[in-house]
Amino acid sequence: MSDATSPALQPSFSPLRLGSRSAGVQIGAVLCGTLVLALASQIEVPMVPVVITLQTLVVPLVGALYGWRLGTLTVLAWLVEAAMGFPVLAGGAGGLHHFAGPTAGYLVSFPIIAALTGWLAERGWNGRNVLLAFASFLLANALCLVMGAIWLSSLIGVEKAVAFGVTPFLIGALIKSALGAAILKASVREKSA
Repeated sequence: MSDATSPALQPSFSPLRLGSRSAGVQIGAVLCGTLVLALASQIEVPMVPVVITLQTLVVPLVGALYGWRLGTLTVLAWLVEAAMGFPVLAGGAGGLHHFAGPTAGYLVSFPIIAALTGWLAERGWNGRNVLLAFASFLLANALCLVMGAIWLSSLIGVEKAVAFGVTPFLIGALIKSALGAAILKASVREKSA
């Protein structure tokens, strides 16, 4: 007797196939992912009060490529490194105070958006359907901006939070969403007939 539910338990999109790898490979992937996130954080366009970095491209990409569970774990590990003072955030920053400053809402959103894109990728919003992949990245970026603005508004008010914490990032969110969808499209391995 076959189990009809078992295919539903398997991710439908897993270009790295990390879920079926050994614990050692998965730990290595998490460490590699935190390194990539740290490097992406150093590529920045200075703005006040929040800089533009490649974090909002790489965070949802890690979720989509690693799967929602391992992707979320990777982003959480990176945030723990940041809280411990490792220089893994924008501009080589680190420390617990960043989780109470202007960027706190964005930082808190990162594991959530990694989980979101990973979960959606496993359900077909991935490189096999580039429009849905784009939409998943756009949703992730929108959620990040909303969560960041909510926190930022408690510090500087709603109007300033939208003006400085959302509006300057809208074009970047579109571009990063398109890049993320393109990377997912490139990651799809065509099955030979």
